[in-house]
Amino acid sequence: MTACARITCLVLLLVTIVPSMLFSQNDYLRVTAPGNRQLRLAIALPTPSAGSQDPKMAGEISDLLAFDLDMTGIFQVVPQGVPDADLVLKTSYSASAEKLILEYRLVEVQTGREVVAKRYSAARQDLRRTGHTFADDIVFSMTGERSCFTSKLAFVSTATGNKEIYLMDWDGFNVRRLTSNGSINLNPDFSPSGRELIYTSYKRGNPDLYRRELFTGSEARISSSSGINITGAYAPDGNRIALAMSKDGNSEIYLISKEGKQLARLTRNPAIDLSPAWSPDGRYIAFVSDRLGKPQLFVMDADGSTPRRLTTSGAYNVSPRWSPKGDKIAYCRQYGARFQIHLINPDGSEDRQVTFDGSNEHPRWSPDGRFIVFSSKRGGAEALYVMRADGSAQTKISRTGSAQSHPAWSTRF
Repeated sequence: MTACARITCLVLLLVTIVPSMLFSQNDYLRVTAPGNRQLRLAIALPTPSAGSQDPKMAGEISDLLAFDLDMTGIFQVVPQGVPDADLVLKTSYSASAEKLILEYRLVEVQTGREVVAKRYSAARQDLRRTGHTFADDIVFSMTGERSCFTSKLAFVSTATGNKEIYLMDWDGFNVRRLTSNGSINLNPDFSPSGRELIYTSYKRGNPDLYRRELFTGSEARISSSSGINITGAYAPDGNRIALAMSKDGNSEIYLISKEGKQLARLTRNPAIDLSPAWSPDGRYIAFVSDRLGKPQLFVMDADGSTPRRLTTSGAYNVSPRWSPKGDKIAYCRQYGARFQIHLINPDGSEDRQVTFDGSNEHPRWSPDGRFIVFSSKRGGAEALYVMRADGSAQTKISRTGSAQSHPAWSTRF
């Protein structure tokens, strides 16, 4: 069964037997968490509804839910049996060789009321997806907004000895390789639908831009001008792509259709311009330019007009990426031999450093704006980390020894 067919079957099999009870976050916190402290959440060991206990499955479910919910900052996951827990999450399951039935219930300890209860029927290999889906339902019940737990990360890995593009869950599991061309592949970026990916590859000698359909694997070379075709970024409408090309001499930012038709040249400057990043409303593009001598961040209108400088501190600022809500831009600043991630408002105010350990690059926002994924060399080999949008809870998600870098975050799958 293809990946697309399998996901479609899973969606069709997800059965809700108890509707979510929706509360606003503030209303719920007044009941269970005076002072707006974190909710203390105990995760009970999953138990079989039929048959014998499967310790491996039970542990996997518990660990997955604990990771997702603890990372939100809404919850403090505590050991089962802690007397002052606010909530307890209970799971039961039954499993055959190919099928799973999982029932999840989030219960308020003080009153015994069920806050969220769901039942899922799915293929056995989709165990983790059902857990992420329920964690997303819990966050929705608390906040009224969906989270990113069913989204994917694309990234570059040297696991084969070459730089290939891979795909994995947001927590580092279910890794699969997308490219196998034995060359250098860089800078993946998801389409707004999450179904396509663009990236730069040297597989034909020149750094050309490719578009790949994730479920079928079909691929097309969409920008192959002489010189560089790099740092491609989808527009929010999914039909246009901004990228840096050097076909006319120096590196400039251009606009092409997703099929590769050149639509416009956006910058005209003897300096190097690259790394375009769209605002979520599609009205503006942040980019990197050394037109003042050193790489700095600039913002221009989406038609290339009215460029203005964004960063005014630091001698080397690169890799901008706009938050999904449009209120922040993440970027990297060089400090000696290391890079650190900063957040800045689109008007240039409140420039704040959020990483300090090791060298950290390539920040990318989760589709809900709650998290940032980035690559870091703090532990030796370059690896991927996630953190909350305020810089807290920096957590390594790479699970291999090979270098992993250039992450991109999809919309929900």
